[in-house]
Amino acid sequence: MKSKCSKKKNKYLIAGLCMTGLVVLLAVIGVFWTPYSTTAMSASERFAAPSLRHLFGTDNFGRDIFSRVMKGIGTTILIGTLVVAISGAAGILLGALTGYFGGIVDETVMRLIDAVNGFPSILLALVVISVMGTGQKNLVISLGIVFMPSFIRIVRSEFIRLRDADYISRARLMGVGRLRILFVHILPNTFSAFWVSVMIGFNNAILAESGMSYLGIGVQPPQASLGKMLSDAQGYLTSAPWYALAPGLTIVWIVLGFSLLSEGIRRAGDGNRSQGGDGI
Repeated sequence: MKSKCSKKKNKYLIAGLCMTGLVVLLAVIGVFWTPYSTTAMSASERFAAPSLRHLFGTDNFGRDIFSRVMKGIGTTILIGTLVVAISGAAGILLGALTGYFGGIVDETVMRLIDAVNGFPSILLALVVISVMGTGQKNLVISLGIVFMPSFIRIVRSEFIRLRDADYISRARLMGVGRLRILFVHILPNTFSAFWVSVMIGFNNAILAESGMSYLGIGVQPPQASLGKMLSDAQGYLTSAPWYALAPGLTIVWIVLGFSLLSEGIRRAGDGNRSQGGDGI
């Protein structure tokens, strides 16, 4: 029975790693090389259908869609990574402090989180961007603020679960300092739940970035963006369907890949817990 479960877990991990590995590879290659310039226009090749010359066809300016998708993947992954890094780092710090110490610190932070969660996430991001202005930097900051509460809640709940564990009590009796208990004894045991939330947060950041760019308040031209490409393609759905299909299916591929990866990590973490339990 255990071997069957293990195989099933490996299927999620392998599928997720293969799908995400492909898009990461395209993103890395796109940094150094693309088949065509992402900004080069050609009036004679407007709306060229997919072919060996242009794998995904061309857009309304004659630009190669495959090249722009490669650049767009890199932009999307970079923004998603920065958003998760900002919100995740704040989530670890504030979640650890509130979950371990509780009291007035916990009460203050949680009330602030409740206030932030009182606004729809996209609406809050729109408000921040309207104040700070459009552009990639401000988009990262606004989305980092929006996704911060979910990381804080997850880390906080894990610290509350582990702060009174037997091995933590023994560490206190041995005179181990609070910082060491927080970041050496407790924090590593929160990673299985934290990494799943990272994958989910990354997916949400990708969808949010695509949505904001689609609305024209995210990544700005001439920088390639999957969401902006979808927005530009909506007027040509019948005459050039490949224009919308390429960036749309790429977004679906990325989100599905990281969803499978997060499920594989979650199942692997559950298996490790059932076998070894908690503690360092």
